[in-house]
Amino acid sequence: MGMNTNRLLVISELRDGMLRKVALETLSAARSCAAGDAVVEAAIVCGAGLESELQAAAAQLAGYGASRVYAVAHDDLAQPTAEQYIAALKPLVDRLSPGVVLFGHTPVGRDAAPAIAEFLGAGTGQISDIVAVERRGDEVLFTRPIYAGKAMETRTAAAGPLVVTVRPNNIAAEPLEQTLHAELELVPYAPPAEPRVRVLHRSQKPAGRADLSEAGVIVSGGRGVKSAEGFRPLYELAEALCGAVGASRGACDAGYCDYALQIGQTGKVVTPDVYIACGISGAIQHLAGMSASKVIVAVNKDPEAPIFQVADYGIVADLFDVVPKLTALLREASAG
Repeated sequence: MGMNTNRLLVISELRDGMLRKVALETLSAARSCAAGDAVVEAAIVCGAGLESELQAAAAQLAGYGASRVYAVAHDDLAQPTAEQYIAALKPLVDRLSPGVVLFGHTPVGRDAAPAIAEFLGAGTGQISDIVAVERRGDEVLFTRPIYAGKAMETRTAAAGPLVVTVRPNNIAAEPLEQTLHAELELVPYAPPAEPRVRVLHRSQKPAGRADLSEAGVIVSGGRGVKSAEGFRPLYELAEALCGAVGASRGACDAGYCDYALQIGQTGKVVTPDVYIACGISGAIQHLAGMSASKVIVAVNKDPEAPIFQVADYGIVADLFDVVPKLTALLREASAG
């Protein structure tokens, strides 16, 4: 007997009061694995005082298949620790007893998913970082990358509850043809009795940069950028493309940019529609973080650079000549 797909719960994240794109993608993944008469619901954990934002989020989630939205809103949950986030979800999961719980494969989702799997008890499975899901009769197939993205595996779930995390920017967010009306229910929050972690101080980076994991276009720089100032043309190109800027570990180690931009095996894994690699040689550790991008463009002075082995388009030239010209052409095209 396969897993129970009659009730599915999608954990949906807000950022700055708005639903993250991966929340809608995860809801589409839930619909793809749901049984015909399944109930698909969503849950949001957030700070207090977001009543209008929650109503808007509920309406949007309804448009993608959620029949009910549960919100755990409390002052402590504005920027929750993993412990608080999990404490907010456990009573709801216990009450609903879903057959499948789905998270985005985000820092929050990666933290909470194993804890919820453990909470659901013996016989619970977990499949992390899926990039595709397909239902074939009574069987559901989940596809995920393995060996740092060099291969894909397809797995099915045994009987018992299942926890799944969905890689952002891989499963299309498909709206319903006819929007549902999702009731919004506020759920009480009981803080952990003896929290093991207390946040003493938060240092937040300035907002305004596009999210790497959800960006459709990424312009990424490596050691060939040569300096922090060398990233300026990359930011200008990314702005012209409404994209985000990333970096190789080499560029981060050299101090050219913050480690928050790092893409690769020890950084973020991204799958944009277009990935433009500038001055990146293409070490295997970097390829693990971006080789699944739909279109890869490489700009490098070295014609033997490994990045050209995975690139769809290669430009053997100095990035400081090519990137400003691309930016100028794009601005000219958008102006015309």
